[in-house]
Amino acid sequence: MDMRITSSLAPLTGAGQARRPAAAQNEGKEVGFAGALKGALQSVSTAQNHAANLQTEVQMENPAVSLEETMVAIQKAQIGFQATLHVRNRMVQAYTDIMNMQV
Repeated sequence: MDMRITSSLAPLTGAGQARRPAAAQNEGKEVGFAGALKGALQSVSTAQNHAANLQTEVQMENPAVSLEETMVAIQKAQIGFQATLHVRNRMVQAYTDIMNMQV
């Protein structure tokens, strides 16, 4: 049985061609996993900055900022960071699994 890689890849070479015009229509917008990951990282960063600002305001004894609001913001930032950390660990594990595959 003669298996040639080039003959089995021939049907796949044009697979990406049909998708490129759709991607060109979304100019300026990130699409897919990379865009979703970038958005998630930005939202976690924003939550952490917001929590830090509220914490500073509580330490300065600002009456407009409550301790409860600050604690909730800190918990939201912590949960977001932990979720991001788990996603990163899963991505590293998936990358390691792929790199260890035999070709």
